[in-house]
Amino acid sequence: MGIILAGDRSGTGKTTLTLALLAAIKHRGHTVQSFKVGPDYIDPMFHAAVTNRPCYNLDPLLTSEAYVQQSYRQHCAGARYSVIEGVMGLFDGATGIDDTASTAHIARLLGLPVVLAVDCGRMSRSLAALIQGYRSFDSRVNVAGVILNRVGSDRHLQLLQEAIAAINMPILGVFRREKDIQLPDRHLGLVPTGEIQGFQQIAERLAVLGEKCFDWRQLAPLLGETVLPPIPAGSQIQESQIKDEQKVRIAIAHDAAFNFYYPDNFEILKAQGAELIFWSPMSDQALPAADGLYFGGGFPEVFAGQLSENMPMIEAVREAIAQGIPTYAECGGLMYLSNTLIDFEGKSWPMVGSIPQTVKMGSKLALGYRTAEALQNGPLLKKGQVITGHEFHRSGIVESLVAPAYHTQRYWGEKGALQQEGYQKNNLHASYVHLHWGAQETAANRTTSIARQFINSCSEP
Repeated sequence: MGIILAGDRSGTGKTTLTLALLAAIKHRGHTVQSFKVGPDYIDPMFHAAVTNRPCYNLDPLLTSEAYVQQSYRQHCAGARYSVIEGVMGLFDGATGIDDTASTAHIARLLGLPVVLAVDCGRMSRSLAALIQGYRSFDSRVNVAGVILNRVGSDRHLQLLQEAIAAINMPILGVFRREKDIQLPDRHLGLVPTGEIQGFQQIAERLAVLGEKCFDWRQLAPLLGETVLPPIPAGSQIQESQIKDEQKVRIAIAHDAAFNFYYPDNFEILKAQGAELIFWSPMSDQALPAADGLYFGGGFPEVFAGQLSENMPMIEAVREAIAQGIPTYAECGGLMYLSNTLIDFEGKSWPMVGSIPQTVKMGSKLALGYRTAEALQNGPLLKKGQVITGHEFHRSGIVESLVAPAYHTQRYWGEKGALQQEGYQKNNLHASYVHLHWGAQETAANRTTSIARQFINSCSEP
């Protein structure tokens, strides 16, 4: 059995508490598999940096309920414990009108107990009423204990303990206001671990904090050893059976500017017969030999100067796309492949120029799930195919697109008019919409198939 660490609301300290728990388990010499509820990319980077294992997203909207269950079962194999970090407040769902894709939804799907983290600042006896409300709100969700975060003093703790004693709720951890563990953030959330100097020292401090502040006598039995039901036949991602001569090489842009990827997507590509080659648009001087290009999201606006100054790479990417190499780009990748990127200070940076548009950073955050219908055949989707994705960006397109990839709508609420989005021309597909291929393996299959066609066309006399 594993646990889900949920919060009473956003900003309650879930990520720091989850990292302290993961670091302490790792420090004890145990293997722990982590997961993150929702579409987030950055929190899983922190998990992976602590556990030395990929962190997997559990999102029934981007994938499906069945995929969430299968992914949890499959990736827990070989780990003694599992820990899932929730999203927003326990019952806050993606639609705002129910708890679809919420932490509670995942808890019900997996049958796991919830440990509720509560920000206790500016609260004493009222905490008992809050916890009791969360425990009784949905009888299908087992709130098995609480973590008291940001406790102000010994007297404050005593008041909280006396209040909670009346409702018989186990206190599984007590954390004071910690000033020496600060995770830096910027416009899209936390700064990724790769940019934080001395993160290993932070992880060590988190382990010490976790050892000291969790009540392991009560927490360890709740964590238990992960016992999983069998994975249904045929549902597990299988190793590729494709012969070496039939495999395709997918070059994946991966550095500080491009690091928003779901590990599932890599595993699915491999299962479809792809060899993954990682390279850096920031520092490499030449493209690796490849049959397809994959640009994830990230922070090209932060590293626009380095990207723009690497002219050998810009020219190599531009030439490869012009020659028809199958190319898939999400969000930051779309920005990099555009003509120009205007940063937050208003400075213009020339980019690859394969997409005839300018992107500009702004204050408005585009955030939420989207349904998207492909407007034409491309390296990822067939015309008319509808998928569910997620947007999360502060940049926008200055000019109108001349070859949109999708018609998109908000996933929930009043749909409004269809919006044209993305860019699709020949073998180039670029969009602000992030996709998880867990329930859409046909997309990865199509990408590798078109890459094989590209190889064949290049080898024809």
